[in-house]
Amino acid sequence: MQIELPWSPTVNTYWRTARGRTYISAKGKAYREEVIARVQALDLPKPLEGRLTVHIWAYPPDKRRRDLDNLLKALLDALEHAGMYLDDNQIDDLRIERRPMSPPDGRIVVHIGKRA
Repeated sequence: MQIELPWSPTVNTYWRTARGRTYISAKGKAYREEVIARVQALDLPKPLEGRLTVHIWAYPPDKRRRDLDNLLKALLDALEHAGMYLDDNQIDDLRIERRPMSPPDGRIVVHIGKRA
């Protein structure tokens, strides 16, 4: 199955800490809600069970230098909360590939399937 999503916040902007507590930022919560809405609109059978493969195509919004691994936490967390799978520990094969720039906002295409 394939789903197209907005560009993910990085791990640097996803989490916040205040008064000794770590929490998801407003930007992170907004992203999670957007992913949930897009997944629900697809009306897919969910959650996926068993071992999974997740292949991600990341289309950055601009030419800034970016660490692709910083996108994963918010993205995988949002997909889990959207009910795509029970827990991200089901993922045995995780790949991310930088693709051509996609202005103005970038996008992420996620391919999720059962592990053979």
